[in-house]
Amino acid sequence: MNKKERLVAAIEHGTVIDHIPANKTYQVASLLGLFDINTPVTIGINYPSQKVGSKGIIKVSDRFFSDDEISRLSVVAPNVILSIIRDYEVVEKKTVVTPNEIKGIVKCNNPKCITNNEPMPTWFHVTDSMLTCHYCEKEQDINKVELV
Repeated sequence: MNKKERLVAAIEHGTVIDHIPANKTYQVASLLGLFDINTPVTIGINYPSQKVGSKGIIKVSDRFFSDDEISRLSVVAPNVILSIIRDYEVVEKKTVVTPNEIKGIVKCNNPKCITNNEPMPTWFHVTDSMLTCHYCEKEQDINKVELV
């Protein structure tokens, strides 16, 4: 496909986040703080996708994300593809995977957990699609979590 025929304009330098489940696109943009930056951001939703049915795509000019920022993504949209763009070419692609531990991203759903009663970050151990709180050992489904 010719670069000029793409559904969303090409970017010279930056990051493309692709294969986001369509209903998670704005949540991903919010998690990455994209509504508060000064570089161009293109957000598209409901593009056809063989992988996820209906997908979202976000293109962020002149911005590259840290591993910490990317691990935050894995909670709401695991398996998205990040493409690093330099001079209009993809120089690196990576699939976002959920890490073994998640700190300070998800709220513990146990009201008695110390993280809900003291000023300290949450800490979860990840097993398949379950999160286990490091402090109170309460388990919760990763697909039903509330973000901090």
